[in-house]
Amino acid sequence: MHHSLLLILGLLFSVFLLVMLAQRIKIAYPIFLVIAGLGISFVPGVPHMSLDPEIIFLIFLPPLLYEAAWYTSWTDFWKWKRPIALLAFGLVFFTSTIVAYFTSSFIPGFTIALGFLLGGIVSPPDAVAAATVLKGMGVPKRLMTILEGESLVNDASSLIVFKFALLAVITGAFSMQEATGQFFLVAGMGIVVGLVGAHIVYFIHRFLPTTPAIDAALTVMTPYILFLAAEQFHFSGVMAVVTGGLFISWRSHEIFQTGNTRLNMLGVWTTLIFVMNALVFVLIGLELPEIVAALGKYSVWQGIKYGAIVSLIVIVLRFLWVFPIAHIPRWFSAKARQDPSPGWKGPLVISWAGMRGVVSLATALSIPLYLDDKGTVFPERNLIIFITFVVIFITLVFQGLTLPFIIKLIKLKEIDDLVPEEEQQTGIQLILDNTALQLVNEKYSSDLNDNELISFYKSNLESDINLGNKRLESLECDETEHQEIEKYHHVLLDIYSIQRKELFRMRKEKLFSDEEIRKAELQLDLNELKITGAGH
Repeated sequence: MHHSLLLILGLLFSVFLLVMLAQRIKIAYPIFLVIAGLGISFVPGVPHMSLDPEIIFLIFLPPLLYEAAWYTSWTDFWKWKRPIALLAFGLVFFTSTIVAYFTSSFIPGFTIALGFLLGGIVSPPDAVAAATVLKGMGVPKRLMTILEGESLVNDASSLIVFKFALLAVITGAFSMQEATGQFFLVAGMGIVVGLVGAHIVYFIHRFLPTTPAIDAALTVMTPYILFLAAEQFHFSGVMAVVTGGLFISWRSHEIFQTGNTRLNMLGVWTTLIFVMNALVFVLIGLELPEIVAALGKYSVWQGIKYGAIVSLIVIVLRFLWVFPIAHIPRWFSAKARQDPSPGWKGPLVISWAGMRGVVSLATALSIPLYLDDKGTVFPERNLIIFITFVVIFITLVFQGLTLPFIIKLIKLKEIDDLVPEEEQQTGIQLILDNTALQLVNEKYSSDLNDNELISFYKSNLESDINLGNKRLESLECDETEHQEIEKYHHVLLDIYSIQRKELFRMRKEKLFSDEEIRKAELQLDLNELKITGAGH
């Protein structure tokens, strides 16, 4: 036990050092961690790691998906639902089908069913890798929304393809009609479970006397509960987690009403997701010796050759799919033509951002060792796992390292008519300032003559509105009477509460982007903490 704990702590410390090094040399840390993990695995004396796929799916996948759903703008997601659906469902099925027929033709002993199994494994790009690589690159909002939306849903569709292909390999029978019906049942009921579970969680947060610590703990438990509940009924746990995350995020203004709660959750989730992401990617690299040792009758070079061919196939297929779906719908839909044409630069970036990651490896490792109770070995299991690793390595490292260079080379710019961030921030703050001024005049007018702090606050509001300032100046009071300070703080807290409701109205009416409204909400939280402290 002590040795295992020491090993885990040493691995975590090494991961943190590697992430800091990746930031220093300006390489996206998922790419650097996979390469570093691969290098570390060949150091003499380093213990070999063996990933349990159940641990990956159960421990890592639910919170990673939930966090991604939480920060996804439902407004933007719905606006670009067509390309997101065509990528998350259409491209997954297209890739799985083509990979199935190609691999069955050039890999000896590979059947169509095994090809579909491999296709389902390598079809979904990794959300974390793309987001990390593209962070700070000035990628247009439309492209980021589509890539993030795709990564939220494509795990579900690829896992469903994988499960049906696995069943076909084990039973030797496959019905496309039955599989299609089951797909919609599994995905649809996963959404239902997610909505039902999210409403229960909403009720607990909203109406029970929770504390900031309890709220944070419940948010960590929620994705696991949603995932396990859906999987218990053999529905899509991924769809349940994504749906629940989107719903709770949309209603978060109602259930997390204090700045202390919000900032406490932010700290918990930022740390949790960072550690999970970092660990997962370095573990992929450390897993290679175990994968190579299990290759059996195939040589490493054969595995690399097959993996390189499959990598080329999935990369080319993404290009063949993305460019038509970016332009063909505009030929038939007047609504689609209302948005500026994506041209060729946007589809190029989306095509090249198809980096595979941890879900693909965990899915491959979840292939059973035996077909039945008689001990019949599962055919080509080790080769499939090795090919998956090669595809992850090539797409993550090669595409990940070259993607920033491509973005700079083509001089990618925003194509949609978006309101600049600074203008949105000013607009949001002016609305909030007007809301505060109206409340002071209507509700606290009698206190203006008796309380110098409230009067001074009103003067500041009027000045900020006239000048268009984005933030209010913080007030420092050293020698003011205690009762006046308490009253002043009471007024501010009341104003912040009303301003939060005003932010929700702005979000509901889509006056500004969700990102800018979240920034304003965070500023309110910080302002509130100046009064309430950090929960002491």
